[in-house]
Amino acid sequence: MRKIVKPCGLHCIRINHLGVTIGEQQILSDVNLHIHCGTLTVLIGRNGAGKSTLIRAILNDIPHTGSIEFKDRENGHIQKLKIGYVPQNLNIEKSTPVSVYDMIASYQSNRPVFLYKSKKLYQEIKESLKMFEAEHLIDKQVCNLSGGELQRVLLSMAVMDEPNLLLLDEPVSGIDQNGMELFYRNIEYLKENFDLAVLLISHDLDYVRKYADHVVLIDGKVLTQGTPKEVYDSAAFKQVFTDMEVRG
Repeated sequence: MRKIVKPCGLHCIRINHLGVTIGEQQILSDVNLHIHCGTLTVLIGRNGAGKSTLIRAILNDIPHTGSIEFKDRENGHIQKLKIGYVPQNLNIEKSTPVSVYDMIASYQSNRPVFLYKSKKLYQEIKESLKMFEAEHLIDKQVCNLSGGELQRVLLSMAVMDEPNLLLLDEPVSGIDQNGMELFYRNIEYLKENFDLAVLLISHDLDYVRKYADHVVLIDGKVLTQGTPKEVYDSAAFKQVFTDMEVRG
């Protein structure tokens, strides 16, 4: 099982002047963010504002300008940023026979998981699942998981490699209220016990107000950022979400 490391507050991720242009359309321009370990930063904004594009740029899935740096203030060195990622959804055919163990083990091991089952790796995966109340799912077929179960499995998988930054692209979409509460409790646990930063996309403004440390309102660029109260009280927030209500 991974040793729990308390957030030190000494590490940070800097996103400097990030921009994304696809074809002739500029999706994001001059995005600057400063994300600390032990904190939950939430991206909010209307649909099409560029939130998922920003996540994809951080993952280097799409070309972008600007830079992304991981700085360790303890020794002053700029190191390679290790990222964990939980997507909005995962399309799995209902007939797929892959178990939770198979899926995670295939990501963790170079050996063919269908030919060789490591007792050590099995226990490591089970311990990781246990952090998110999901250890009982280890032998269950992935295609038969509920939305909340799959989310907890993907969280377990994302933190096994001890990332510096955990990216969550609307991972609670379609999950009921009980599942939402469990999800945010899990994020609180990660913040308090792991030396990583969490960047989350969410449309659930009440949960964001309750749990976020830092909120970033995006609409092609950063309109405003700060504490939930600072952002929710801003003119930019009222403009964006009033416009959304009118269009709705």
